[in-house]
Amino acid sequence: MSDIGSKNGHVPNARLEETTLSTNNIFSGKIISLQVDTVRLPNGITATREVVRHPGAVAVLALKDQKMLVVDQYRQPLGRCEVEIPAGKLEPGEDPLEAAKRELEEETGYTCGSIRKLHSFYTSPGFADEVIHLYLAEDLTRGDMNPDEDEFLEMAEITLEEAYQLIQEERISDAKTILAVYAWNMYSLTGKI
Repeated sequence: MSDIGSKNGHVPNARLEETTLSTNNIFSGKIISLQVDTVRLPNGITATREVVRHPGAVAVLALKDQKMLVVDQYRQPLGRCEVEIPAGKLEPGEDPLEAAKRELEEETGYTCGSIRKLHSFYTSPGFADEVIHLYLAEDLTRGDMNPDEDEFLEMAEITLEEAYQLIQEERISDAKTILAVYAWNMYSLTGKI
């Protein structure tokens, strides 16, 4: 496993790389596009890969007085409401830091005096290129919520214990929010993330 890991996290491994032979664009929507790629595998056989393209997103772990800001929002793919940290997709050319500040204010009404990037991660690299940039926001000041016209949500402040309870109840079940809760727990125990 000596090829895994490097300064930038991207080490080419020619033994595993696939070569794209052709791309068939199937669908292009407001948020995602879908393509089917024909690839040559390392053993020379051809295969197809379904790929979802996404512009990327931001998510914000916003902490205020030992509580985390969350929104409760209906999610059509799940057919139910989901409690999540504030988040949203990147606009073309938008800086992720600015997008994180924008989403925090739009969805919760809060602005922050301190914000820093924690991690960037791929949501489902087996079929999608979506990357989420996770930020920690502190020193919060309350203002007015300004969600998008097609967003209906309720904002709440929850304790770490309440967050774990919501995970148990599967009211929090998305990867970005679970990751944020674990990061918050580490932060509360060590002062570091």
